[in-house]
Amino acid sequence: MTFDPDPAAPQPPPRPSRWRFWSGMRTWPWRRAGSAAATGSRWIWRWGWRVLLVIVLLYYPVGALIVHNIDDDPQFAARGVTPGESNAVAIAADLVTREVDVHSWTPMLPFFTPAGILDNMPNFQRGIMAALGRFSTELMDQLGRTRGSSQTDRDLEQARGFLNEQPNVWIWQPSVSIWPSATSAQKYRAGRDKLLSYNKRLAAGQAVFERRADNLQALLDRIANDHGSDSAVIDQHIVEQAGNLFDTHCDDIFYFNKGRLYANYLLIRELGKDFEPIIREKGLTNAWNATVETFRVAAQLHPWVVWNGYPDALLIPNHLAAQGFYLLRARTQLREITAILLR
Repeated sequence: MTFDPDPAAPQPPPRPSRWRFWSGMRTWPWRRAGSAAATGSRWIWRWGWRVLLVIVLLYYPVGALIVHNIDDDPQFAARGVTPGESNAVAIAADLVTREVDVHSWTPMLPFFTPAGILDNMPNFQRGIMAALGRFSTELMDQLGRTRGSSQTDRDLEQARGFLNEQPNVWIWQPSVSIWPSATSAQKYRAGRDKLLSYNKRLAAGQAVFERRADNLQALLDRIANDHGSDSAVIDQHIVEQAGNLFDTHCDDIFYFNKGRLYANYLLIRELGKDFEPIIREKGLTNAWNATVETFRVAAQLHPWVVWNGYPDALLIPNHLAAQGFYLLRARTQLREITAILLR
């Protein structure tokens, strides 16, 4: 049961207007501030996650495009080579500087950097360093000593060790050590510095660079053997994966070979200057120039997309087979030169 209020009952007196004003003044700022804070938080959240999403989506592709640079410039040359220095050693040192300092050394960069999604450039750089590692080994074993029984050059021995290090070592690699370590780039810089030190001592007459036919022949044989191994890798991959339109490994092989071919092109071109008297004496000038040109053409192959189609396909090409042709032609020409050097 409910009762209606008695209209005749006395009512409480209304509060004075100044009291109502004071109550409103006490609550208004906090109510307004709370409402503004809530609105501001919603606005930040609504736009913040969108801005963050755009940054994340652009971070990898834009960053990768900035870093990506497959530098196969055939005109690349060493700078500041003084009389008495080796042109081949100078170009090897400058090539390390270009790939490590001018460009980023991408094979070692972790997944959370934009270069972590790159594929072709890291393999190209790996191929370059594989060729330089081979050259530094032969430089220590053959060119940088008088005979096999003589002492090895200390700078060349250290350069060989640094330039043959693994290319994918970053600051911290748990599989190797729980502690920070020297990166691949730092080791390659150290190898570069040792090559430069050797070249300066060579110009001063304090080091050995034996410009003999047998030394040149031994170096060219090693380079030919490396490319022979590369051709076997190409052959096996074509046999196993030809016609696979989703083959994600064929471009790795292609760009690794491209990097080795490019570095060897530069080295052989400069070795032609170092051994010019021997080459002229043996009548190899035309054969040498033809070999250098074959290496240049092989190193300049740069398709938009590397396909591993059937070798006799009508529409889908096989870029590994095309590269393999020039690679084997260059190897054959090296063998022809080494046969003449043995006479």
